[in-house]
Parts: sequence; structure tokens; C-alpha cells
Amino acid sequence: MEQSQGVAMPPECIRYRLTRPQRLLPVLPSLIGMTFQVPFWLDGAPFAPALATGLLVWGLLLCSALIISRLFGVTLTPSAAIVHNFRRRTIPWSNVQAIQIESLFGSRTVVIYEAGGRRTRLRAPITGFLNWDRGFEAKFHTIGRWWLAHRGPDWAPVPPPWMQWGGPPASQGSPYAPRA
Repeated sequence: MEQSQGVAMPPECIRYRLTRPQRLLPVLPSLIGMTFQVPFWLDGAPFAPALATGLLVWGLLLCSALIISRLFGVTLTPSAAIVHNFRRRTIPWSNVQAIQIESLFGSRTVVIYEAGGRRTRLRAPITGFLNWDRGFEAKFHTIGRWWLAHRGPDWAPVPPPWMQWGGPPASQGSPYAPRA
């Protein structure tokens, strides 16, 4: 029997990066500062070679910041979550114990908790004041569903590290919830 072309196949992998406004936000103050200088140059103010060199260096730093920020994010594959930061990390789904949203300085980010107690805060998706991402909740739920679908049939929850050494009792909720 043939498969109809109308049936959508699930994607092989999903990549989440910072949105375009989120990448431009850190360089916005610098751009605004430069626009205040333009009227002085148009009025015939001296344009020194040191200023030209400074502008060239500023432009190179600005472009490199935009390029580097495009690399940040996470790729969901059937076997692991590949976290793209300054260093790339692969977290196997079988090692993940929880995926939650945490707030830090007014921004909400997705955090992956691993069996050894390590937590990895993802740079994308992220949302917050002046750093808004309309699809943040949908991206968070997609990451969670992807983990549940690909963690494997032999996955079992591992008690948090502080429980293994006779630490304080876990809360009634998630054992990986932040401590009070």
C-alpha cells in the first residue's frame, strides 16, 4: 500500500535559536549611540584617523557578536539534545531527568536536568522583558514532548544526588524542583 503525500512525516531533528530581535537587542544601544554621532560628522566636525579605526573595530565586534549569537540554541535529535553554547554539548535523552522553565533576572529559560545532578540552562528558547519570544511556551512543550518520546523504554527516574547521601527530604512535587 502506498503512503499518501498528504501525510506529514515527523521531522528528523528540530533546531531552536534566538529570534532575530533577540540577536539584535544586545547591539541596539551601540547602534543608537552611533546615530547620535552622525549629525556631528555631517556638520563638518573633524573625523580623525583614530576615530575611523575605532569605528572599524566597533563594526567588526558588532558583526562578530551578531554571528556568534546566531549559533546559540539547541538541536533536538532522536538520540540526544545538542546544546549549542560557546562549547557544544550532547545530552542523551536517556540521561535527562526533567525539563523545566526557570526564571533568572526577569527572563524565563528552559533548563535540562541530568541524572548526575547537572543542570543545563539553554540560551534559546528564552523570553523576558525586551527579549520576548511569542513561541516560547510552544517551544518548551515541544522540547518536553520530544524528550518523553525519545527517552527510551528502559528509562527510569534517578533520585537527585542530595537524596542519595541522606540529604533533606524531597518536596511533594518534582524531585528536581528548586529548593526553597
